[in-house]
Amino acid sequence: MKFRWEEDLLGRMKIPADALWGIHTARATENFKLSGRKVHPFLIRAFGAVKWACAQTNFELGCLQEAHYRALEDACREMLNGELDDFILTDALQGGAGTSLNMNVNEVLCNRALQLLGKSPGSYEVLHPIEQVNLHQSTNDTFPTALRVAALWLLDELEDNLVALLETLQTLEHTFADVVRIARTELQDAVLTTMGGTFGAFAEPIARDRWRVYKSKERLRVVNLGGTAIGTGITAPRRYIFRVVENLKNITRLALARAENLIDATQNADPIVEADGILQTCAVNLFKISNDLRWLASGPESGLREIVLPPRQAGSSIMPGKVNPVIPEAVIQAALTVMSNHERLSKAAALGNFELNAFLPLMADALLTNLDLLKNAVRLLDRCCLRGIRVNREVCRQNVLNSTATLTALVSRIGYARAQALAGAMQESGKSLKTLVLGQNLLSESEFEQLISAESVTRLGEKESAHD
Repeated sequence: MKFRWEEDLLGRMKIPADALWGIHTARATENFKLSGRKVHPFLIRAFGAVKWACAQTNFELGCLQEAHYRALEDACREMLNGELDDFILTDALQGGAGTSLNMNVNEVLCNRALQLLGKSPGSYEVLHPIEQVNLHQSTNDTFPTALRVAALWLLDELEDNLVALLETLQTLEHTFADVVRIARTELQDAVLTTMGGTFGAFAEPIARDRWRVYKSKERLRVVNLGGTAIGTGITAPRRYIFRVVENLKNITRLALARAENLIDATQNADPIVEADGILQTCAVNLFKISNDLRWLASGPESGLREIVLPPRQAGSSIMPGKVNPVIPEAVIQAALTVMSNHERLSKAAALGNFELNAFLPLMADALLTNLDLLKNAVRLLDRCCLRGIRVNREVCRQNVLNSTATLTALVSRIGYARAQALAGAMQESGKSLKTLVLGQNLLSESEFEQLISAESVTRLGEKESAHD
């Protein structure tokens, strides 16, 4: 294998001659053998967009030769399109506030641009990773900006998936509006409700999640690009600072804005914590819905079995015929992971000192992982579970006829004392409520059916008079 020599503050190193990465990446891969996880691909691609905007601005200001800019522009476009992901070698978790990732990106873009110029990687006398590619930049403004761009892209995907999930739940609300079931409080039979109402109650928090996700973008679209080291814009021309975010807006097609206070935006990570907090709410709702689905589908012979989940795979290597609720289980695990990630993200944000937070790589890993988990979990629950769900109408009907919970629906007509006596008779005789009510001539069959109908049990409150 052929090698080239590169030099930095600490000395010289041999680098494979055709490698797109360089000495800074090599040191980072030696130093940070931590998680074994690669940097999130959206963060890499967002870096491509950020570096493109920086290069474009420097070219417009006459700080880059046109030939160098055109090659660098093409390299940035390749990174933005995901074509250079394999050359970003740094671990997702790294010391130095993300400097290793920034330099890995600089080296890859520089060496790829050199190739496009017909030069060999490492020909830094022609184009240099720091002198030209990182011109008027710092890790401290490029990394946070790239993180926000990546998060905004993923938030768009999450929002789209939440809209699809919401539409599915609203369809199920309409489809099962006529199915009366037993509502349960504290896992005990309570009163009557409908299966449509159940799915409608699932839909409402998802609708709120969709709105919260949409609103969370307002915080993340404010970036500190141009602030360089601590937000004062040191080493960057004033015209560069005022132009670079506009170029990034055009490249990403995102509604980005330069922070009014770049010093604040460079050192404080609370907008990231706030955005991830929104994701926690979504995780809680997905957890609750998925757990309810598991309970409602429990059985299939001896449990509640009011719904039937689509069978996805055999459930046991020893128990024939067993099919488990694997999709809700997977969604719950994703939700639990999101909740755990928020804990480490919040602590990392609190650990920032003075003008910089050194733990931004951890926050990036946690936030982007959470976005991935949620957008995938939402799509999984929608497509692989809810769209194929069935309601066991006969089981729901028998539960209504045989549960003392149904008595509450009759109290307004027969009174509490008779209802209480019927509860005792049901338990003593084993007969259904309908059989006892009709047998004692307390109600006609049509009156009984009307009182336990979907229309009746979903009506808000009781009618106050015959004229209401």
